[in-house]
Amino acid sequence: MEESGVQPGEPVGSSLTTRAAMDYEQLVSATARVFELAGVAVLLLGALLAAGLFAGRLARRTAFQDAYHALRADLGRAILLGLELLVIADIIGTVAIEPTLQNLGVLAVIVAIRTFLSFALELEVSGCWPWQRAHAADRHSGPGGHGPSAQENPVAPRTP
Repeated sequence: MEESGVQPGEPVGSSLTTRAAMDYEQLVSATARVFELAGVAVLLLGALLAAGLFAGRLARRTAFQDAYHALRADLGRAILLGLELLVIADIIGTVAIEPTLQNLGVLAVIVAIRTFLSFALELEVSGCWPWQRAHAADRHSGPGGHGPSAQENPVAPRTP
């Protein structure tokens, strides 16, 4: 081996190219790992925070059913954020490191499953699909923004 680090007979620059490719793969792998760890941390911390808030609501004598629904909403939000970070990690790890057709297919399935879970959790947390939020907000705010108006809600009592 020569002092420059290049093997005899090896084209000049190929060692640098190989080293740069390895550095790139290590950087991408480390970045994907950071997003994976962040996603898991969000899931764990979100669950602990939601449990703490639930205990606090019960300690303040909030009705169990209300505290339970708030717990589910808090857990759903933590899971949604954690899933988003895990999808980012999967995209980085699959596309940037080894974008083979098989890996892209696996990534597509993972993203489809996580997207379905995100939509289901969004429906559970907010009570409507993401594309219905604006319509639902308009429907639930009557005059002054305090619930449905009597015109929109035929069951609402009418005052003389």
